[in-house]
Amino acid sequence: MNEYDYIIVGAGASGLLLADAMLNDSFFNDKKILLLDKDVKNSNDRTWCFWEEGDGQFEAIVHKRWNSIHFQGEDVLKRTDISPYSYKMIRSIDFYNHYLGRIKESSNITFVQEAMVGLKELATEVTIKTTNNTYSGKYIFNSLFDYKMATGQKKYPVLQQHFVGWVIKTEKPIFNANEVTYMDFSIPQKGNTRFMYVLPYSNDTALIEYTLFSEQLLPKAEYEAAIKEYIVDRFQCKTYEIIEKEAGSIPMTAYDFREHHTNRIRYIGTAGGWAKPSTGYTLMSTANKIPKLIELIKQGKPLQKLKLKNKFWFYDMLFLDVLHHNNGNGHAIFESIFKSLKPQMVFKFLDEKTSLKEDIIYINSCPKTPFIKALFRRLF
Repeated sequence: MNEYDYIIVGAGASGLLLADAMLNDSFFNDKKILLLDKDVKNSNDRTWCFWEEGDGQFEAIVHKRWNSIHFQGEDVLKRTDISPYSYKMIRSIDFYNHYLGRIKESSNITFVQEAMVGLKELATEVTIKTTNNTYSGKYIFNSLFDYKMATGQKKYPVLQQHFVGWVIKTEKPIFNANEVTYMDFSIPQKGNTRFMYVLPYSNDTALIEYTLFSEQLLPKAEYEAAIKEYIVDRFQCKTYEIIEKEAGSIPMTAYDFREHHTNRIRYIGTAGGWAKPSTGYTLMSTANKIPKLIELIKQGKPLQKLKLKNKFWFYDMLFLDVLHHNNGNGHAIFESIFKSLKPQMVFKFLDEKTSLKEDIIYINSCPKTPFIKALFRRLF
């Protein structure tokens, strides 16, 4: 029988964390749950990073951590200890192995490698058609994101955090293994918000990413040319081996994805607007929202009832309005913030844990004119 109580579509971060939360809650012990993904999830296809105080829920699979960050712009250069925070990295292969391993050992969650090709909601159930089968579930949690979900409206701009990254190994030790280059805006901006991001795994191995906050993607060759140029200019290195490559695009928008939810279908992860709009950081944002979704499910409330807006959503909206209006000036905003504030304060604000007084301090660190104009455009 292909009938389930819950079907989770997509075994990425949000899908696996939701399935694991159900696995750990006795409420779901007698529920039949299906986890669907088109991929077998046996490759290291992405990297998740986050900052955190002390140890957290992902400690067993943290691949690398750093206690210092490097920020650089035209007029500011900071190398700073970030304690009590650590900047942590998880490889997707370790994430998949950990959570899928637990799920595959469970008695009530089934993982099936098939691609969803159709979704239809009925009065009492939702049917999913895959390349091989048809499944029905009382409730569906869909993590498959399509930019068309957000670009069909004009109220909120939709930017992308898009990047290409290389993991390289060099002949000589050229990296500081104890320091993350969080943002390096010293590269040409070319009318966009562009920076380099460096995660050193050791003194001779690092992930180097060319990242943009803008509306349109670049030709692949332009990302790779920028990485090559940065390796030569920043590290005076011409000889290296490319071990891995990664690329991605994360939506940056304050658009409210709730209009896509129904009583029986809930979009989660990036597809649910769970990526932090102003940064694109998704893993910890997802981890913080999963418990709220679990409580909604246990209470038997319609899935679209979960509301996640707060004051930080409004701050993010104004920030994205500013970037959309003048994308080439994005570096000036970040330089002003990091020049004025300690990174611990920046992290606390981005974690959405600051008080109103601290919010005002953070806002005062930003250039005033573009944000005042953005506010007036929203009000009038």
